[in-house]
Amino acid sequence: AQIGTEFLRGVSGGERKRCSIGMELITSPSLLFLDEPTTGLDSYTANCIVHLLHKLSRRGKTVIFSIHQPRYSIFRLFDHLTLMHKGEVVYAGAAAYTLEYFTKMGYQIESFDNPADFFMDITNGEAKSTLNAITAEPPFPSADGNNSLATEYRQSHLCQNVLQELEHVSQSATDGTKGHGEAADYATTFFYQLRVVCGRTVLNLLRNPQTSYAQLALNIFFAILVGLIYYQIPLTLVEGFQNRTGAFFFLIINMVFGNLSAVELFINERAIFIHENSSGYYRTSVYFLSKIFADLLPNRIVPIFVFSAIAYFMMGLKPTFVAFLCFALTMSLVSLAGVSLAFLVSASVSTFAMANILIALPFVFMMVFGGYLVNLNSMLNWLSWVKWISIFRYGLNAAFINEFTGQLFYSNTSVVPGEALLEMQDIDYSVWGFWQNQVALLGIILVCMTLAYVQLR
Repeated sequence: AQIGTEFLRGVSGGERKRCSIGMELITSPSLLFLDEPTTGLDSYTANCIVHLLHKLSRRGKTVIFSIHQPRYSIFRLFDHLTLMHKGEVVYAGAAAYTLEYFTKMGYQIESFDNPADFFMDITNGEAKSTLNAITAEPPFPSADGNNSLATEYRQSHLCQNVLQELEHVSQSATDGTKGHGEAADYATTFFYQLRVVCGRTVLNLLRNPQTSYAQLALNIFFAILVGLIYYQIPLTLVEGFQNRTGAFFFLIINMVFGNLSAVELFINERAIFIHENSSGYYRTSVYFLSKIFADLLPNRIVPIFVFSAIAYFMMGLKPTFVAFLCFALTMSLVSLAGVSLAFLVSASVSTFAMANILIALPFVFMMVFGGYLVNLNSMLNWLSWVKWISIFRYGLNAAFINEFTGQLFYSNTSVVPGEALLEMQDIDYSVWGFWQNQVALLGIILVCMTLAYVQLR
């Protein structure tokens, strides 16, 4: 059954509570701490939840939780009870001894009264002690504002027993384990965690069509649109050269800015990740790799290859299979570079507004220093360094080299080889000249991904 989202109701409140408890049990903790597990539930469901916790306690787990005014069938399951009022402890000891403790203080419970309600009446000052009436002492709370019940408890043997036990535990920790603490091991192996978290990520993709099927449909639509705009570009010197460079620039823009949606990935799941990671469900590396294997590859790489196959042949680019593979590789690396930068921003900030600002700014600078809008040789020296981190520059250079080498462009009076056009752009069209752009894009991907992982940790 689906737990539910902000758009899907999913399971009931009681089932959601049980699911939350089950999640905490994944790591098999020896101590289970819950904050008001029965709040908002009906009496039957609350009773079922507490009985479940009682069974866990009988299996060797320590269960601690806060609760308000439980019914008697729930109260009688407690082994230890701590009562607080105004931030001070007024009782801490065996739950079965609580009535006897307050009876000795002069408080009498009425017949058929729920002990939990009776204790609330005492702490709120609604129940009066018979000892106060005999000794003419002021009833609780006292006139000077002091918490007399807390004072009484601090003077009792119960408090002394607790203090002695705490001192014993503290002394044992000081003598035996100080300076020898070790990080807790995970309950499951790395590969098991990776398989489970990847499976969950895939299920989320299948249940959220706008991030999976819509992504593919959008890429197909843009591929057909680009193919129609630049349909079967001829090898003419002016028109063919201009349309090819314009098409590549448009494609690179689409590859980079089309991944702006990736900034929401870690922001959307930040609360869930922090809770599950801090609770020891899985390693940070497992979560990060699951996003790469189960989200990044199917959502970014597969649609890019479909996009490239449609647009490449509709535009009539170099008709060789190797050239097509190099083109698809270039588009994929450009897209991954944009995604990796979006991942870094998403892992570094917690709000969409800040993420949108931080991701748009470097993309715009990279576009300006990509070599298409501005001649990089004419840039000021103190600004020209930006070209070395520009995704656009490496993507455009690789696309130009892949398309223009080995091609002949003609006009009415002359034939110009593509290599001459590349030399005019000061582009190295050697084999290494092509692959150094791929290496640079891969370097940007690795650096951004590494920094994103560090930010998550």
